[in-house]
Amino acid sequence: MAEQPTPQVLIDAMPDGMYVVDTERRITLWNRSAARISGFPEEEVLGRWCGDGLLNHVDETGRAMCDVRCPLAGTMRDGRPRTCRMFLHHRDGRLIPVRITASPLRDADGRITGALETFSEDGLYFAAQAQLREAESLALRDPLTGLGNRRSLELCLDRRLEGFRRTGRRFGVLVLDLDHFKLVNDTYGHMVGDEVLQEVARALRHAVRPHDDVIRHGGEEFVILAGPVTPAQLAALAQRVMQGVRRGRYATAPQHLQTLSIGSALVRAEDTAVSLIHRADQRLLAAKVTGRDRAVSVDAVV
Repeated sequence: MAEQPTPQVLIDAMPDGMYVVDTERRITLWNRSAARISGFPEEEVLGRWCGDGLLNHVDETGRAMCDVRCPLAGTMRDGRPRTCRMFLHHRDGRLIPVRITASPLRDADGRITGALETFSEDGLYFAAQAQLREAESLALRDPLTGLGNRRSLELCLDRRLEGFRRTGRRFGVLVLDLDHFKLVNDTYGHMVGDEVLQEVARALRHAVRPHDDVIRHGGEEFVILAGPVTPAQLAALAQRVMQGVRRGRYATAPQHLQTLSIGSALVRAEDTAVSLIHRADQRLLAAKVTGRDRAVSVDAVV
């Protein structure tokens, strides 16, 4: 009869990393796969407290998991196994995505005497999550200009309205429309029209502050959400945007001078997303009717 493998041989044959801690969270067992995945050999970890920064587990947001959130500590507190995803720090400093399971160890009388953790590399899951985030980002982005799209505007408005109701800090809206843009397409063609839209998008990005949102609403219409902001700051932003667009240069139409009309509105306590955009739209219409190449705010041409 063939000799049966010892428990240690079986443990070392496991493809998953495995280690055991006592009730003080000192490591008493460390298998070969744990050494392979983490880069730490057995002699460097046995007897060490698992929360001393050796593995330095962190979650997806970068929060440390070796304090009160430690799965091993939790399973020894309540006696329940738990499974989660996190990152461990490899011996060479890189982060390794892992899926871990922590389980309590008990003596013959049912008393918890420590805990066991198994962990396996989980790169495919985190790669899938990254792809999902990228897909969500693309779904909120205008492919031509790289700005936010109409769906992005809805989300940004909802977020800013919620912040305004919570803090009282006001934000403003600029609705912008390129003047005579149909003439650009008719005169130069749609490739030049696309170049103008891209150059305008670049000018808008340079004109706003880092925390402002710039969105292509559709066609030749753009929206800027700016805040926190005062009426004077919103008017100054409108002027800065107009000047930036006027200075645009187009390789395929060097003589073209692009202007735009702007309607602006500051949020009010009773506003919804629809009412706020509608008020700015009405002022944009006033800017068009009164001659274009201008910004209309609450009650005046700016």
